[in-house]
Amino acid sequence: MASNTSKTARASVRAGQAGQGGALSVLGEFKYLIPLAEGRFAYVRNLTNGKTNHLRTDSDAFVEEIRALAAAGHGAKIRAEIEGLNASFPQHGWAATEKRLADAGVFEG
Repeated sequence: MASNTSKTARASVRAGQAGQGGALSVLGEFKYLIPLAEGRFAYVRNLTNGKTNHLRTDSDAFVEEIRALAAAGHGAKIRAEIEGLNASFPQHGWAATEKRLADAGVFEG
């Protein structure tokens, strides 16, 4: 089956997985966000449909993608991942991204 993702996208996903010791473990350790360009963009890995989307973190499409993942029960893990990115890279604006998502009601119920 042919893949619709570019070589660069696949390489970035592989690079993001390299530090995890594997793509998907039995314990459910899976990175949903692969930050790019100092947090202005991110690859969002969606387990529900198997796609990885390249999105601007301040876009409505990013908010809706995270909303769909949160509705599927992944909200707490994504929020923890964003908090981890903010702790590791505070200058990249992840706190603002988390606030925008929280203000949009993405992580609620």
